[in-house]
Amino acid sequence: MSWTRTRRAAASAALVGAIAIVSTMLSPAHAGTRTGVARSFATVTAKRPGPPTPRPPRLPRDFRGKGKWVVRDLGITVPFTWEGRDGDSQMIAGGPQYPIWFTNLIHHGTLYTLTYKWPGLTEHPCSRIPGFDLDQLNQAFRGARFVGREILQRNPNRYVNHWRVGVVLPERPPGNHLRFPLALGDIYVDQKDPGTFWQVLQFGVQNLYDPQLDEWLVMDTFAHKPGTVRLPPRCASGSDAVLAGRP
Repeated sequence: MSWTRTRRAAASAALVGAIAIVSTMLSPAHAGTRTGVARSFATVTAKRPGPPTPRPPRLPRDFRGKGKWVVRDLGITVPFTWEGRDGDSQMIAGGPQYPIWFTNLIHHGTLYTLTYKWPGLTEHPCSRIPGFDLDQLNQAFRGARFVGREILQRNPNRYVNHWRVGVVLPERPPGNHLRFPLALGDIYVDQKDPGTFWQVLQFGVQNLYDPQLDEWLVMDTFAHKPGTVRLPPRCASGSDAVLAGRP
């Protein structure tokens, strides 16, 4: 579930986390990557045999995982959780003691994003996009392009399938047409289970708060067990909630 924050909520919805996970949902962290960023999470092409085209990513209805939200150009890394329950999902990055703190969630068919803390940010509304759910997120994943089989060099190594999702406007046929890449996402899922997410890069307008427009989520754990999803009181009250894309 990319996912979004205030002015970037509409683009993130199209990208689907994070997704944010994320895609959160998950929650908040990849192509359109700058070389320096890509090398910071070194990968090498895996030589394991496999099917010509694996199954695309698919966020499960129930899951829970922990990891890190990384904003490389700001030099900030904060704790990150991404959990799902009965089709709803939520990302939480940072907390009150960290320089970054936000939550993105899909709750009862609406995409919410609320940023409590971000460098240079003074407005903190709860943004929402109605009519967005897990089925739409996974529908977007079905259109992802397969990049290749890779190994995320960690402890332990993660054998993953690398996928790319993009939003390019306006939609034009092949040829010499003016078009703009608004949002891109690189998604790394387990080679044995496309419902296990190990890493996501979000790059584009949906990362408007970051000067270099990219953020990573990196998972250390990911279990297929029901998690916890809580709508923040500020979003539940609707007192300062705004529709994404409106002032």
